[in-house]
Amino acid sequence: MRLVDAAEPTFARHETFHPRYGWFRKACAVVESDPGVFARVDAPVVIGVGKNMVRAIRFWGLAAKLIVEDPESSNRRSPGLVQTRIGRALFGESGWDRYMEDPGTLWLLHWLLLAAPSRLPVWWLAFNDFNAVEFDEEDLGVAAAARIGAVTEWSSPNPSSLHKDVSALLRTYAPADNSRRIGIDDLLDCPLRELNLVRRSAATGRYRFSLGPKAALPAAIVAYAALDYVARAGTGSNTVTLSRLANEPGAPGQVYKLTEAELRGSIESMVDATAALSLTALTGAAQLSWSQDPAAIATSILDDYYGVSPGGVSAGFHGDQPAADASLEGLFPARVDEGDSARQTSRSAATGVR
Repeated sequence: MRLVDAAEPTFARHETFHPRYGWFRKACAVVESDPGVFARVDAPVVIGVGKNMVRAIRFWGLAAKLIVEDPESSNRRSPGLVQTRIGRALFGESGWDRYMEDPGTLWLLHWLLLAAPSRLPVWWLAFNDFNAVEFDEEDLGVAAAARIGAVTEWSSPNPSSLHKDVSALLRTYAPADNSRRIGIDDLLDCPLRELNLVRRSAATGRYRFSLGPKAALPAAIVAYAALDYVARAGTGSNTVTLSRLANEPGAPGQVYKLTEAELRGSIESMVDATAALSLTALTGAAQLSWSQDPAAIATSILDDYYGVSPGGVSAGFHGDQPAADASLEGLFPARVDEGDSARQTSRSAATGVR
């Protein structure tokens, strides 16, 4: 996948703020109460943060595909925002993880931030098209400028905007630099640091991506990302090689920094529990196959992982669309215990997941 196909040319829209605890949920909650809240003069009072943070929360909600412009208000001077289907399924009442308590949700949000179409082209490049073993902020900035400058379809961004995006990325994922004074908020308020995807070399102090197995990354989230990826790619095929899922830019192996063997381990465990999935190696290359809509299977896997079936959502571009109240009314049942027969019957009928 190419950068121009994977991302939108948006830069430094986060007001220099990295995403903080509660901001993803807050973005969903405030637009549910008032679609026009981010355009209100009193938005800082209503949302309870500073003016710049209002714009940052709006951006991170959009970037994570949790909220989207309301198509019914597109002709207004300040279009309203509504929850997406994936946003409502994740943080809506009785949704998958309304209070963002499950560690797997952070891995899911990381995927959604980079999944096409991403509003973070610098971030997409860093995870998918930057192969330095060790690097510093300047190295990443230079590489991003070169690659983005080569995209003829885009206008060249201001260098200061690229610098802000690189800085935000490192503050989001990398451990703090103990050699300088850092505010307590920066130390405690970076949820995606918990993923440990970027670390510092003990020998040099330079940054490194954390390659290799990730014990905290749930297999269900990896399987969801793989199926979401093929749904967004829209190849029309019912198979994909694990090599592609591991190595192609934009695929889950790159976004999560997993080898093909590590990716296979996660996917195998989900294939064993999912009737609509199979793993074969007929031509020598391991292939993941599916017998039903991969987007629906992906959603069913999250239903099973979180233990609740919100309904009205599927993976891929469908999940990025506005959540229509009428179509979702009554589709958020109370959380059920594992093994609940009604949920199991409904899920199996829809996707073939055992």
